[in-house]
Amino acid sequence: MENNGCQPSLCFNKRCHASRASLLNKKIITRTERLILRRYREDDLQDLFEYLSDEEVVRYEPYKPMTLEETKENLAWRMGTQEMIAAELKDTHKMIGNVYLGKREFEALEMGFVFNRNYQKKGYAAESCRALIDLAFRAGIHRVFAECDPDNASSWRLLEALGFRREAHLRENVFFWRDENGAPLWKDTYVYGRLRGDGEGRA
Repeated sequence: MENNGCQPSLCFNKRCHASRASLLNKKIITRTERLILRRYREDDLQDLFEYLSDEEVVRYEPYKPMTLEETKENLAWRMGTQEMIAAELKDTHKMIGNVYLGKREFEALEMGFVFNRNYQKKGYAAESCRALIDLAFRAGIHRVFAECDPDNASSWRLLEALGFRREAHLRENVFFWRDENGAPLWKDTYVYGRLRGDGEGRA
């Protein structure tokens, strides 16, 4: 899922204004036991292409598998935004995926995550999200939410393990593609949310 780190836009109140300024030029957001969570770099191209070109990885995303040229354009966008956080393995320095944290109204962030298929089911997404959610709440964020395809069980189960609650099931509220006759291929959406102060979950 990717709709979709601790960044300057995470701070909304006066209490965290100083930490907001200190994050303006941070290339490394934080480190976890196994990962470095950081901004994107030019040398991430091949690692990014490895998972954005994988049909299975992008199955639930609003875009098709990317060519190398499309990935270059996408990487340029990622390098220019503070909303995309790359996850790099500490031991090999391979970039294996990303977490998205987009600023929304009312002191909220929208979260998403996409990881290389070869590094799924190893706890890396949970490790990344947990660290970034913790930073966001400590920076003054009130709510983090995510939207998820109901068929994408691995993603919504991870959200539940991280302490998110299913707040809504929206029926046929969105479409990304059309059929051969031009009719929309409607999809349902689960909305998950977690408030500062909610339980952390078990992931």
